[in-house]
Amino acid sequence: MVALHAGSVFAQTVMVAMLAGAMEESVLGGRRTPVLVIMVLGLVTVQVVLVHVWRLVTMAQRGTVFSPAAFRDVHLVIGAFVVFALLVFALGVVLASGEVVPPVVVALLGGACLAAVGVALIVLVLRILLAQAVARDVEASQLWAELAEVI
Repeated sequence: MVALHAGSVFAQTVMVAMLAGAMEESVLGGRRTPVLVIMVLGLVTVQVVLVHVWRLVTMAQRGTVFSPAAFRDVHLVIGAFVVFALLVFALGVVLASGEVVPPVVVALLGGACLAAVGVALIVLVLRILLAQAVARDVEASQLWAELAEVI
């Protein structure tokens, strides 16, 4: 997770600066600003996912993942994937205007957008399962308390 986060920070600082310079001379020069903004925001969403998945893994190691505190991180991961899907869609729209990039690239971006939405839906299903597990954990605690009273 640390290596992925370091790589995304590297891409955000060094690679985006290099790409900005290369785009000035390319056919995408007129679309340079929106493409770079979308790329930086996309990398921010990747960083949000990495940080909150790391927090969830830490909670799982401590045995506290089945608690209401985990929902905040899960909601942020879902939101980050939805934002990422919207950014990929926006990139497709920016690149589709005109005849600068081949239609296949725009179609691939559409597929990536659908994939990001699919991942967000999978995480949403996992969130529902987490809610059920938290409810079962609360129910089990109550049953243990009742059993302790009986004994």
